[in-house]
Amino acid sequence: MSTVGIVLISHSRALAEGAAELAAQMGVGEVTVRPAGGDGEGGLGTSIDLVERAVREADGGAGVVLIADLGSSVLTARTYLEDLEDTRAGSPGESETDIVLADAPFVEGAVAAASASAGGADVAAVARAAYEAYDFRKT
Repeated sequence: MSTVGIVLISHSRALAEGAAELAAQMGVGEVTVRPAGGDGEGGLGTSIDLVERAVREADGGAGVVLIADLGSSVLTARTYLEDLEDTRAGSPGESETDIVLADAPFVEGAVAAASASAGGADVAAVARAAYEAYDFRKT
């Protein structure tokens, strides 16, 4: 059984990698979590090329949930999805994996998404679990 993959999009390569490591551990080795952090040259920023590569690596056929940290990483995720939609419109009949951007806190959302995916949830339920991480209280 394939699980929903997760891509973490951040301005910082180190942040994306660290959050991906934590989320993957919460996915108990069942979930593919890939980072897409930094500008592709080691600096701060975002890269649609890194997002595309991470999605390909995370896509096992059950869908992919994108989680972005802030600002331009959200815009990069949205641009990726718009480009994907345009590409799919021009290539009918190709296999279309469900790929969505979750409105979620970065770390808590990644952990919740990985846990839900490991439990067999579909894309919508994984994205919902990530969103519901807004409710995790620390006090």
